[in-house]
Amino acid sequence: MKPEKAQNSSENTQKGKKSFVIRIDESTYKLLEKWANDEFRSVNGQIEYLLHQSLVNAGRKKKE
Repeated sequence: MKPEKAQNSSENTQKGKKSFVIRIDESTYKLLEKWANDEFRSVNGQIEYLLHQSLVNAGRKKKE
């Protein structure tokens, strides 16, 4: 039996997503958490959304 962490990592790879650790200060996290809740997203989903929007706005990624 594989540990749960290995299974999640495998599932993320299959979906084309890469896992990594991010360290942010607590006040920034709390602000992100509130913003995510306001938009019915998880904190992780909010970070993904913000990164995607920033890449599009910078012209580094095409709109999907």
